[in-house]
Amino acid sequence: MTPPPVPIVDLADLGFEEGAHLLVRRALKHLPPGAELGVTGGDQALPDQLRTWCRKLGHHVRLPDDGDANVRAWVVRGSADLDRWTQAQRAGGATPDGIVPRADPSWGLAARGALVEPGGPVPPFDLIDRDLVWADIAPGLYTSAVAAQWNPDVVIQWDAEFTLPDEIERAVVQVMTYLVENKQAALVVLARLLGRIHPHFREVQQLLAVQIADEARHLEVFSRRALLKGGVLGTSSVSGRESLGTLLAEPDFSLASFLLSVLGEGSFLNLLSFLDRHAPDPVTRQVTRLTRQDEARHVAFGVAHLQHQAAVDPALRGRLRTVVERRHEALAGTGGMNEDVFEALVTLAAGEWTPAAIGRGHEKVRLLQREMYEGRRHRLIRLGFPANEAAELSSLHTRNLM
Repeated sequence: MTPPPVPIVDLADLGFEEGAHLLVRRALKHLPPGAELGVTGGDQALPDQLRTWCRKLGHHVRLPDDGDANVRAWVVRGSADLDRWTQAQRAGGATPDGIVPRADPSWGLAARGALVEPGGPVPPFDLIDRDLVWADIAPGLYTSAVAAQWNPDVVIQWDAEFTLPDEIERAVVQVMTYLVENKQAALVVLARLLGRIHPHFREVQQLLAVQIADEARHLEVFSRRALLKGGVLGTSSVSGRESLGTLLAEPDFSLASFLLSVLGEGSFLNLLSFLDRHAPDPVTRQVTRLTRQDEARHVAFGVAHLQHQAAVDPALRGRLRTVVERRHEALAGTGGMNEDVFEALVTLAAGEWTPAAIGRGHEKVRLLQREMYEGRRHRLIRLGFPANEAAELSSLHTRNLM
């Protein structure tokens, strides 16, 4: 039986620095270990370049015999696998939809579903477990969040004509100052958490990135409204900064999400609705109404994530209770809400400077606080807390609201 002809690859004048190795590798891929491949071509450096390339991949090169006039060199297929990717693992499943419960830190920034060549740096992502960051609504919430992005220069009528009494304008400025401070804390917390999530769970990364963009936009519009009429910003209390400091200090993803999104931003939904109802001008009303739409998505993800984790971790509710109690104890000696903010809210709700109006404004702010309490209580019940425990924990939330 006549043996099959020995394959020969002709590189013409193509050099290895120009891609000739691709043709050699393609030809070797179909040969078994020990088989030979003839290589010919016009590049004068071909034998040396071929020898260097083969050495790295475990193949051998021998020079041709006198009768091999048409061959520049013979490559003997090594026993090592030619394709270095054969030993590589995929970052998850074979497709981008293949999300696994735990990401391998060595995957680093590789695209989900890609083959990952062994070796290389291991980035410091410590949130590598799906259940620590996941919520099933994250992909859909990201899609709706992207579609709902708004441009402050387009949708807010900054040039609307209105004039407010000085005391009312100062009240608006004080509230906006307070909102800026709280939104700066939210932005920092989210940015810190985002940088710790393994890219394998990119839907959560994408959603948090949009939330960070939301917070950046909120900072802009609150600041612009505060300075719209040429005034100066209001006050920032020590107790307020101490309260926000406890958010910045919480390292656990779920606990930080709980304090920020479920309790803090949940209470802010009521505050923004209050400001919408009692806004003394169209710009303030537009600002608060638009930001509330964004904040509602933030709260929705926080609740959904904690519901997901509670389903797989029965101990979660105990940890949530502990973090509320710990924060309450840490802030027990503080003064609570900035007094200037409280008085500004009363002023806006009153609408005029009469005893009866101030009394009504004061009662409306007390009602706001009750609505915040009830909102927190209902969200805690959704997370599985018994009604009496939900009521207790809601009452322990910081008096600074966030």
